Amino acid sequence: MPYALSAFQIVAGILLLFGGGELFVGGSVALALLLGIPQIVIGLTVVSLGTSAPELFVSLSSTWQGGAAGDAIAVTNVVGSNIFNVLVVLGASAVVMPLRVKSRLVRRDVPLLFGVSMAAWGMASGGRLTWVAGLALLCGMVLNLLWEVRTGSEDGPLPGDELEEAAAVAWPVAAVKLAAGLGLLVLGSQVLVRGAIAAAQGLGVSESVIGLTIVSAGTSMPELVTSLVAAYRGKADLAIGNVVGSNLLNQLLILGACALVSGGAGLQVEPLLVNRDFPIMVATTLACLPIFWSGGRISRTEGWVLLGLYGLYLIEQILHTTAASGLDQFRFVVLAAVIPLVLVFVVWNAMAWSQQRREAP
Repeated sequence: MPYALSAFQIVAGILLLFGGGELFVGGSVALALLLGIPQIVIGLTVVSLGTSAPELFVSLSSTWQGGAAGDAIAVTNVVGSNIFNVLVVLGASAVVMPLRVKSRLVRRDVPLLFGVSMAAWGMASGGRLTWVAGLALLCGMVLNLLWEVRTGSEDGPLPGDELEEAAAVAWPVAAVKLAAGLGLLVLGSQVLVRGAIAAAQGLGVSESVIGLTIVSAGTSMPELVTSLVAAYRGKADLAIGNVVGSNLLNQLLILGACALVSGGAGLQVEPLLVNRDFPIMVATTLACLPIFWSGGRISRTEGWVLLGLYGLYLIEQILHTTAASGLDQFRFVVLAAVIPLVLVFVVWNAMAWSQQRREAP
């Protein structure tokens, strides 16, 4: 019976977060359009803030509960969500529709995301994120948001279809959506955290594994749905900007806020996260650069590659959790065969794109 209750809480929490995220995103986009903010900036700021709201409330709720279990879910939720966003959200969106990449993402936003990921990894390497580190991350978020809005004019005015969409939006409707979405996000985050901690304790599974898989995938559903819909409608800027912006906010806002509210005790980070999952998060961010460079788009094939890499990540999590004897062999195969093949694939794509550019009239 306790297991059934935990499972019900997890599912109910995810559904509440999904509904709240949808309302929050809808209200956020409506307000942004009314204010005349370009689409790429909407994706990098307003939409990414809305779709990161589930992660924010889940991680903050976990931190407020205190203890090692709360800290573990707070940190693993951010790390797992960032890995999920790049490998699954971008991958699935590219499978639905190849995504054209804006040059500003390659020049500015992805390198910035890589730098922030390295900084977060470095801050956590001591096994604890202090309130000072949290304050630094939050200051970085404010500076980045100001920079995004300031440089948004580089993308030019809103296109005609978005101007028509903005004209059809009423301020009261947008405000109601924001308020309702916020309420559902608060409730859903509390239900999901309770269910996740209870499931981990009842099944003997570490809170880190629950946070890296179930919780992070559940709280990333708004990013997945938003980017899939955006890709299907041909709004690649929104789909990619949502992922990059969400990953930035996950680290700057969520990790920063959780570390700050943790007070003098700081936010505890398990050694396994520092040695395994943080490096994977940094590596997936770094992988975006050559993929984005190869023709200025993410192809369907590259999307399938990203999805396959997430499948390998899940297999590693399962083998590690069950203490299976094949874990070392699996890691050897990934290091010796899979990663070199992926690197060859990316380099080959980049070379083929360069050749096409040289042959183009």
